[in-house]
Amino acid sequence: MDHYEGFHEFVRTRQQSLMRTAYLLTGNPHLAEDLLQTVLTRVASHWAKLAKDGNPEAYARKALVNQAISWRRRKRVELPGAELPEPAESGQHDEATVRRLALRNALAKLTPKQRAVIVLRFYEDRSEHETAQLMGVSIGTVKSQTSYALSKLRALTPKEVYR
Repeated sequence: MDHYEGFHEFVRTRQQSLMRTAYLLTGNPHLAEDLLQTVLTRVASHWAKLAKDGNPEAYARKALVNQAISWRRRKRVELPGAELPEPAESGQHDEATVRRLALRNALAKLTPKQRAVIVLRFYEDRSEHETAQLMGVSIGTVKSQTSYALSKLRALTPKEVYR
């Protein structure tokens, strides 16, 4: 039996979803690619065990969160700028683009755990219990980090973002 049997299929079917999560965790497409590559390397090295009696997707998602938090702690990553880009001379902006940029900039100001909680709870629609398991923290920590993160996002973004 091939040690990596099923791994290529796993990557083919789950790569886009995992990449979206990596992007939301990092806020940078290049760092997201690096993050996903790092995690997929780890998944591959444990593939035989994960395929046999584990949940490879859950392992990969937890590894994405942990690695993103680790990178941010080490200040190894460059965060997106806090300022919105200057408006184009024409003065015409797609309203959705402006809202997306404002939210992205606000997300960049959250702590790594707060950002991970927001991504897992609201983008991936995970329960508090699932989020706690993926992050390796208590449900109380998920609740408090969600509360802090949402308060910070509300303070950092104009009310128009929530329309």
